[in-house]
Amino acid sequence: MRIGTLAQRTGVSERSLRYYEEQGLLTAGRTPGGQRAYPEHAVDRVIRIQELFAAGLHSKTIARLLPCMRDADGGPSAVATPRLVDDLVAERDRIDRMMADLATSRAVLDEVIKAAEEQ
Repeated sequence: MRIGTLAQRTGVSERSLRYYEEQGLLTAGRTPGGQRAYPEHAVDRVIRIQELFAAGLHSKTIARLLPCMRDADGGPSAVATPRLVDDLVAERDRIDRMMADLATSRAVLDEVIKAAEEQ
């Protein structure tokens, strides 16, 4: 499929798809005219990339992680390494810290809102 179709099916801009390709996150073949041609499974790959970015992972981490995941279900493949697991545990810990910080910020906001409503 062409880049415009992939963008439409995934809700991701063509510019982002080109960026994913530059970062080694996504690959495309080329038509005889030089246009990008993506396989059907690229839809699952782009969705997976978006999920990983939304989780706060950087493109370099995602590039190391993607070969260790199956796109259709996100399950692990046989090429996951212990080092990658360590890195992902550290990333999960970072996300946990961010979630705790957000919960604290929300609690402070709740207190301010309550105090303002009581006046």
